[in-house]
Amino acid sequence: MTEEELNQRRIAEIYETMEDSEDYVRIPRVEESAAVYITPSGRYTYADYLTWQDYRRRELIHGVVHDLFSSPSMLHAKISRNLIFLFLWFVRKRKEKCQVFHAPFAVRLSKNGEIADDKIDTVVEPDICVVCDASKLDTKGCIGAPDLIVEVQSPSTRRRDLNEKLHLYESAGVREYWTIDPPPKTLTVFLLQENSKYGAGTVYKKGKAPVGIFEGLTIGLKELFEE
Repeated sequence: MTEEELNQRRIAEIYETMEDSEDYVRIPRVEESAAVYITPSGRYTYADYLTWQDYRRRELIHGVVHDLFSSPSMLHAKISRNLIFLFLWFVRKRKEKCQVFHAPFAVRLSKNGEIADDKIDTVVEPDICVVCDASKLDTKGCIGAPDLIVEVQSPSTRRRDLNEKLHLYESAGVREYWTIDPPPKTLTVFLLQENSKYGAGTVYKKGKAPVGIFEGLTIGLKELFEE
């Protein structure tokens, strides 16, 4: 089997998996060369990421491609909307220097301070992120760790959000990481400790959750999950 045939077979397998998923949203297929999906090392960089022009959303984690197949559910979108509103209201009221962004917004997490596109192998699109250091922002998004990242979970992302991305954001130095689980309506907050580790995290099911990076701001769970 040639490299191109192998690539087409892998693409077909991906689509079969997508179509079996409850979260599947049909999108147009775009024919691409094998080079887009296969490199000699099997891993990619942000330079490769910038060449992909098929309008599909992807994340790169340590050079491995993760397709973002599904559109957010209505509940997912409402939770993101509510939290963005609360963050923006506080930032503008207090005239904070921080900026609030929502997906799709590329966050490049580099190793050893590398900024060259071909040296960066991790690019994520958090549901929400807050960046307080303007020097990390450019026309492509954010390069370096945001101060706060929020991921609203879905069945297809829950495992990665609580494992791979948890360790990724911890090692990158993201000060505060929130994961929101819509069906049981719970919020888990991870704060970076002095040892540069998140620890077990704090789970909120009711009441109010303090925002670590914003002194004086608490988020009511009722407001967060209001439909």
